[in-house]
Amino acid sequence: MSQVFQQILDAEHHVAIGEGDHFAASGTNQRIWNALEKAAILAPAVFVDYYSNPLLGWAAEAWLGPGYQLTAQVNSVSPGGKAQIVHRDYHLGFQEDRAVARFPRHAQAMSAMLTLQGAIAHVDMAIASGPTWLLPFSQRYDLGYLLYRQPELIALFEDQSVQLPLTRGDAIFFSPALMHAAGANRTTEVQRLANLLQISSPFAKPMERLDHQRMQLALYNTLSVADLDEEALDVLATIISDSYPFPTNLDRDVPVGSMTPNSGRDLLLQALHQGHDRTTLERQLQDYYWRRET
Repeated sequence: MSQVFQQILDAEHHVAIGEGDHFAASGTNQRIWNALEKAAILAPAVFVDYYSNPLLGWAAEAWLGPGYQLTAQVNSVSPGGKAQIVHRDYHLGFQEDRAVARFPRHAQAMSAMLTLQGAIAHVDMAIASGPTWLLPFSQRYDLGYLLYRQPELIALFEDQSVQLPLTRGDAIFFSPALMHAAGANRTTEVQRLANLLQISSPFAKPMERLDHQRMQLALYNTLSVADLDEEALDVLATIISDSYPFPTNLDRDVPVGSMTPNSGRDLLLQALHQGHDRTTLERQLQDYYWRRET
């Protein structure tokens, strides 16, 4: 998967996309936005092998329950790359203070329960290479979305935050309300590469828009012959599907024998279990998305 990411980075290097970074100067890092869909289309077999790891499903369901939605953004930081500023993450961590202040305190606290942050190390990350700084227990501070830009909190972060060295293949998961910041890459030789995961509750809006139908069809032939146990297939089907049946058009998408209509994930698993070919699934998905339109 590291090689797949590098292919995407090389392809986008001279294109005016993928350069922005919410909490570092533009151009400091290389970023792949929507790395999940891009990797699925470019390398289906690698994608299936990488994302069918049950550990990912265990972590996501422990915080969010079933039907979660994954998005992924790859960050590549060259030797000498600067540190990010301390921040909280999506949702409210990406908004200006005046926008955050419009949300009541209970809604601010609740928003942190609707996403889970993750990061997978794609190279060995010694402290000098700048693995993420973390401020332990700061996720429990209800007012943090309004205050993390204040000088006093920045000073506290600089004094009390900690770093963990990571080995290639290690993953960390944490609340989006945890104050954190990617560190400076002080090495002369390590190209720091991490796959950053934003995992959303089915009750929340994810950060990026994905074409789940495109992903399912790109991966279907690989999935149909992959030797995956039920647990691995479960996590992979969730990642590449619209796993929550709402919102929909209940005039067209009428539930049958249930309180809820089928989800895109349901259709994918049914097609795999019944041995349908890709063309049949494509017709079913086209009908599924038609039923959901107004």
